[in-house]
Amino acid sequence: MAAAKHYINDPTNAVLSGLRGVTLTNPSLVFDEKNKIIYRHPSSIAFPKNVSVVCGGGSGHEPGFSAFVGQGALTACVAGTIFASPSAQQIRTCLSQRLPAETEGVVVVVTNYTGDVLNFGMGIEKARAMGKKVEMVVVADDVGVGRAKGGKVGRRGLSGTALVVKICGALAEAGASVDDCAKVGRIVVDNLVSVGASLSRVHVPGRSLEEAKEEEERLGPGLVEIGMGIHNEPGCEKVKTDLPGLVKIMLAQMLDQNDKDRAYVKIVRGENIVLLVNNFGGTSNLELSGVVTEIVSQLGRDYGLKPRRVISGTFFGSLNGPGFIVSVLRLTDTGLGSGKSILELLDAPAEATGWSASVKPDTWEKEYGQVNATDDDDKVDPKSSNLRVDPRMLKSSLKSGLNKLIASEAEVTRYDSIVGDGDCGIGLKRGAEGIIRFLDEDEIPADALISLTKIAGIVEATMDGTSGALYAIFLNSLAANVRKQDSATITDLTPSMWAQALDDSLRALGVYTPAQPGDRTLMDALVPFVETLKATGNTKQAAQAAERGAENTMGMKASLGRSVYVGGEGHTKVPDPGAYGLSQFLTGLAEAL
Repeated sequence: MAAAKHYINDPTNAVLSGLRGVTLTNPSLVFDEKNKIIYRHPSSIAFPKNVSVVCGGGSGHEPGFSAFVGQGALTACVAGTIFASPSAQQIRTCLSQRLPAETEGVVVVVTNYTGDVLNFGMGIEKARAMGKKVEMVVVADDVGVGRAKGGKVGRRGLSGTALVVKICGALAEAGASVDDCAKVGRIVVDNLVSVGASLSRVHVPGRSLEEAKEEEERLGPGLVEIGMGIHNEPGCEKVKTDLPGLVKIMLAQMLDQNDKDRAYVKIVRGENIVLLVNNFGGTSNLELSGVVTEIVSQLGRDYGLKPRRVISGTFFGSLNGPGFIVSVLRLTDTGLGSGKSILELLDAPAEATGWSASVKPDTWEKEYGQVNATDDDDKVDPKSSNLRVDPRMLKSSLKSGLNKLIASEAEVTRYDSIVGDGDCGIGLKRGAEGIIRFLDEDEIPADALISLTKIAGIVEATMDGTSGALYAIFLNSLAANVRKQDSATITDLTPSMWAQALDDSLRALGVYTPAQPGDRTLMDALVPFVETLKATGNTKQAAQAAERGAENTMGMKASLGRSVYVGGEGHTKVPDPGAYGLSQFLTGLAEAL
């Protein structure tokens, strides 16, 4: 089980030391360890008014995209834990504190995964509320998931993201506007197709050897999985073939116009294209070069395509995965004139170690001073209100629910290992433990708004991934909707007031996710709870409705989230992990009231 052997087995240490190493190979970069942000040193930015370009996502995809920070590419990158999106709090800190104050605006490049879109979406909305001009470019270039299977989620973001980042970064360096940078980024996405293949799943540092054995046995000798994602998501098919046969299938998925489920971009014979062949991280350079040779040969022979540029290497990895991703970019007009074509922007110099150009000697020789970075958000206390709760009742009821949730972590993790990637239970437990520490260590304010705002901040800081984003958005919205009911005199917050605020917050959550009851998500427990509480004012009845909603997800086929890509019959055997975990918390909460 060679895939299970790592030099750094602690996943936290792997992420932090890996990010620190980026600054050692490019001295013009700064590492904010608390927020896992890599950003350019202020003195290295010659034109601070230029548009800033930001990207990010879960760790484990190196060099994407921490090593893409540098002149002519990214201004900053925000990293999550392994295979989990960064929190909205990290993203907000990046957008508000780690970019030049003079910047005209920000273009945020995001891969199309639910957690990334939600967390970056919340960070972007908060930045816009502060008066910043921010545009988001969502990269969805995967063809392994066709239209029928992709459904509401759509195509995943793969290694084509590296091309989008490079082009947007070069355009920003040239002084283009926010709107033009975002427009060109979207043009690139609209002309981009990618598909991956791997000989095995990857092993995440810190996970069990038993899991590694299962990963190794998942594909037998000679089998390759086509369409595998960058987070261990299963592909669309397993085949036993040689390299020419594999490349033939992959190119057909990207370029065959008769495949209506996957013909996302029309690329015809003789058109100008760029070819990117990306290493998952575990394919030898020797083999990757052979893969490039086979792809270029078949592109010319079968499709009449000769790439204007062939780019090969590791740009957007998947830990130590023995696989590769092929990306084909159709070159089209940007509409911005000479010097700003897609090809010229790709060829523009970039002082980023994750791209092919090397760092200039002058950069190595320059001395960089210490940056005294602060998080201003931590110093701002929420505005007080006249809405009151009993601190003892709040503490006892919350701890009852949180302890029940923590006790269910193993079961939630087991469920999520069957239908997802196995991190749901750990994420919920981490958030619950953070709130319990707050309840035990601090004096609980009687002001409902202050307590609720602090709890929302804890969730933002401790929970990542999709569920963390959903809970953070919901709790921040809940605080805002509770505040709407504030009065000029001291007022006890009643169940009906809670119910109204919860109902309003459900609608706010709908702005960021299309999830509804029946989609097999935590909404299957949350919506019945809120609706029943509003109708009856009875917390116990509402918790029972949430429990029934969670139980009813057993057998539902997922419409959203990573479970969409997992497939199989796991959904018939277990309830949705997120809905089950939430129902356990709500049951424990109701038991203490």
